[in-house]
Amino acid sequence: MGTTTTGAPPGTALTWSLRGRGPDDLPVVADPAVPDGPAEEAGRGVRVCVVDSGVERDHPLVGPLAGSWVVVKDEATGEAEVLPTTTGDTCGHGTACAGIIRRTAPECEITSVRVLGERFSGTGDVLLAGLRWAVDQGFDLINLSLSTTRTRFAHHLHELADRAYFARTVLVASAHNTPVESFPWRFASVLSVGSHQEDDAVHLYNPSPPVEFFAPGQNVTVPWLGGATIRTTGNSFATPYITGLSARLLSARPRMTPFQLKSALYLSAANVTLAPRHHLPAGEASDDSEN
Repeated sequence: MGTTTTGAPPGTALTWSLRGRGPDDLPVVADPAVPDGPAEEAGRGVRVCVVDSGVERDHPLVGPLAGSWVVVKDEATGEAEVLPTTTGDTCGHGTACAGIIRRTAPECEITSVRVLGERFSGTGDVLLAGLRWAVDQGFDLINLSLSTTRTRFAHHLHELADRAYFARTVLVASAHNTPVESFPWRFASVLSVGSHQEDDAVHLYNPSPPVEFFAPGQNVTVPWLGGATIRTTGNSFATPYITGLSARLLSARPRMTPFQLKSALYLSAANVTLAPRHHLPAGEASDDSEN
């Protein structure tokens, strides 16, 4: 037997149908669409979490962090806990991602959660713990330039990605660099990103998903350990570019939902043009099929 939640405050119960209420009972204040490209905002007021290998504190191309955390797993119980840390970055990967976000959205707030160890080592349960913590904190954006091929974590990651989406936390996830099945970038509730080789700092929409967007990530200069920079390639480094663009858009239009954000990124992609609308006389229909 189905039930409704008439009169319940938003977010307190599940609603499977709508009865006895109309548009006036469900007011929504929304920000407008963004058809002309990302706003000129610099990301101010947007909270970004980088779930990765940590971030080198005070790297000149990253700047100060709002917080630095690490997932610690108890060897005896197997329980994972998220704790404050001053250990920085274990291999440079997270610093690179944070630097790209900072370069793209200089005024956003960046927090680091370390789930990878030296040589990019990590486990699915530690990744889940760090991602779950980030979702629970209500960050606007979570940059995840990594994935797992272990299918036993797919269901839990899927549930977590959906929970983030409905809570208006946007998970920006990197596609795997090789054609293998991995998660969570394959889920429709995340923003999935691959890299392109264009020199211009533009993003492209992929008309043949599951990867949704391409961004600069091939032979790009990124921050690295010791205050240095390197040139490198990978979908990992395209992902924070999209995260930074998203921060700029959300800074200008903070009420945008994840659905609206995806639409704005789609409309502002360099390879997307808006076709002219054909206005037909009343009563006439259009048939665009080939003869």
